[in-house]
Amino acid sequence: MIDLDRIRKDFPIYSKQPQLVYLDSAASSLKLKSVIDQVDSYYLTLGVNVHRGAYDLAYEATRLYEEARVTVAEFINAKNEEIVFTRGTTSSLNMIAGSYRDILKPGDEIITSELEHHSSLLPWMVTAKHTGAKLVYIPLNKEGRITVEAFQSVLSDKTKIVAITHVSNAMGFLTPILEITKLAHQKQAVVILDAAQSAPHIELDVQKLDVDFMAFSGHKMFGPSGVGVLFGKKELLNLIEPFEYGGEMADEVSKDIATWKDAPLKFEAGTPVISGAIGLAEAIRYIKSLGLNEMHEHTHALQKYTLEKLSQIKGVTIYNSSSENPVITFNIEGIHPHDIATMLDQDAVCVRAGHHCAQLVNKFLDVNSTLRASFHIYNNYADCDTFVESIIKAKNFFEGF
Repeated sequence: MIDLDRIRKDFPIYSKQPQLVYLDSAASSLKLKSVIDQVDSYYLTLGVNVHRGAYDLAYEATRLYEEARVTVAEFINAKNEEIVFTRGTTSSLNMIAGSYRDILKPGDEIITSELEHHSSLLPWMVTAKHTGAKLVYIPLNKEGRITVEAFQSVLSDKTKIVAITHVSNAMGFLTPILEITKLAHQKQAVVILDAAQSAPHIELDVQKLDVDFMAFSGHKMFGPSGVGVLFGKKELLNLIEPFEYGGEMADEVSKDIATWKDAPLKFEAGTPVISGAIGLAEAIRYIKSLGLNEMHEHTHALQKYTLEKLSQIKGVTIYNSSSENPVITFNIEGIHPHDIATMLDQDAVCVRAGHHCAQLVNKFLDVNSTLRASFHIYNNYADCDTFVESIIKAKNFFEGF
């Protein structure tokens, strides 16, 4: 069972703002005290670089950094050398798209979808422009989901890349990635998975998923901002060119040519995100101690409870009532989402309003923007009640004009 009283004590923001109703975890989660302590400890007791120094402080920093890599690898069932630390999901996905500019050619096809976060879409849009490859979109069904049948309708012998979200940040829908990956590999296509929204909520096993690359961020799973993970199959990481060049990633350098170290070091040019990686490892240990299944059951129950109450409010349109992730995306007739979000803030209720860096979703829904409430392990039923009450109060206020 989830002990919410204990869990809230693990997040120091609640001691500063006990009335906070934080429903924007899909954008960024709250931060654990133990994560903050780990980051602080690195800066207070070490603060030095990794891999390079022949002194005790450097050895200890390197040990903690490489132990973090092991922790991440175990979390997703990968090999240690398949884990690259980056600045976040955006950095990871740009890294892969940039590397494939030297591989793709005119006539090649890149399959993506209208559900993508801009971090998953735009790098491939630019890569297509540079290489002459073509972006191909999976048709969404009426609900706004990606289906295996729709994917099959666009898959062809020209498909070289499938760049796709695991869970939509705007809609919370889960992509049937197992089946899609199997079909893509029959065409020898490479599958890149944006797991920014799934990593904090769903067990990820890259051996079972069989994706070729996968990216996620620390800040959405109680970890620090500015750190993320790129998983890549070992043989593919060693095949592609790095996206950045500099210290530590080079093997041999002469006046005219240079060679690179094996992955992951060849993708971690310069000083890596040392404190971030250490903090992310602590966040993962915390998640494992609670259990992803238990966390998901809790957040799904909150989502269901809130959906039932929200659906009873006249004028509320909910776009994703069957979403697998704990996200509710909705609008209120005649009232701009930003106005609602501003009013909710007066009750210390934090939700997201806008296009959620996924403008194609809004175009699919035929709206300019939406409201999004997202739940995590520290939320409770009182948060849900306060949120719904605040929605009713804001709606009544604007309808009174």
